[in-house]
Amino acid sequence: MKIKSAEFVVSNSDVAKCPKNAIPEYAFIGRSNVGKSSLINMLTDRKSLAKTSGRPGKTQLINHFLINKNWYLVDLPGYGYARVSKSSKQKFQKFITNYFEQRQQLVSAFVLIDIRHKPQPVDLEFMQYLGEGEIPFGIIFTKADKLKPQAIERHVEEYCQELLKFWEELPPHFVTSSSKSIGKDDVLNFIGATNEEIEQLRNSN
Repeated sequence: MKIKSAEFVVSNSDVAKCPKNAIPEYAFIGRSNVGKSSLINMLTDRKSLAKTSGRPGKTQLINHFLINKNWYLVDLPGYGYARVSKSSKQKFQKFITNYFEQRQQLVSAFVLIDIRHKPQPVDLEFMQYLGEGEIPFGIIFTKADKLKPQAIERHVEEYCQELLKFWEELPPHFVTSSSKSIGKDDVLNFIGATNEEIEQLRNSN
């Protein structure tokens, strides 16, 4: 899939104010320093569609971007570390869970994982939350340019082994680097194929 258009639509902290149309949504979320904004800009070929910052925890709203006029990329606040007050953190963590539990247009979440680190409890707990809520998700490993191929393979395998302790089958996963555009086609083709399946189901009903 090629991205021909990408436009910002709305930011808010109230799920009820998210776009009403029945367009498929793909939500991107991860720990606050995982490189989410850089990944979004890489996927969309836009240098500043999502605001990048040297300060983790910059995203504190639900941000909708309309892609190719037919699906939404949703940029969600990070979980885990963020330099915000405890009350602010509780507030936006609440609307993250509201989004996942109430948003019927959500097709899949993408949980971003920094591939340089061993499996982190906060990431595993969040994926467990999605699984228990029967919310489809894939894993996007970021910052692959920071490791050699053998280390990438080893770290992905460590994550897979950790997940298989609790899961019968693994979610789809992708290895990416925003600076090198690694994994871009894999992620976009997955979204494109999923959108085609949704369209075929609609047409058959």
